[in-house]
Amino acid sequence: MRAELPLRLARTAAFAAVCVTLAALAHAVSGGSTPAPWVAALGLGAVFAPALALGGRERSTATINVALVCAQLGLHELFGGDDGTGYVAAHLHGRGFGNDVGMLLAHLTATALTGWWLARGEAALWATLRRLVRPLVLLWPPPLPLARPAATVVVRARDVPPDPALRHSVARRGPPLPA
Repeated sequence: MRAELPLRLARTAAFAAVCVTLAALAHAVSGGSTPAPWVAALGLGAVFAPALALGGRERSTATINVALVCAQLGLHELFGGDDGTGYVAAHLHGRGFGNDVGMLLAHLTATALTGWWLARGEAALWATLRRLVRPLVLLWPPPLPLARPAATVVVRARDVPPDPALRHSVARRGPPLPA
């Protein structure tokens, strides 16, 4: 089953909001600064675009976790580069993943838990949609043909067009023959 645009937008918005919130909370809890609102909005847009491209159908747990890890890596660099001056520069914050193992473990742990949570929600959403859509499809009336064939007008018995299935049959009318 494919997701139409309203469902894709809702799923994408939920995924992007979870990614950005998770990255901002991880930075705040681990001793970093919280990102400026415009930086968070930039991160939201950066996550929203690829998530919308991937949101056309149900995704597996592995796909969701890989997308979440990639989003977290990008958001970590984006949020870590915000030094409060309004300029965002990657790797200038001095605390990259290689220098701060605690930040790496915090991101990966939160990403694994959130990925599992999003995957369970994804499976529940698609199971619910399948259960709701199937009965509706069965109740939906079949489409009527646009043009109906014209009925044959019968004036006499010999004017009846022969049915191809009955072309080789014999019609015997009358009482049964004596045995």
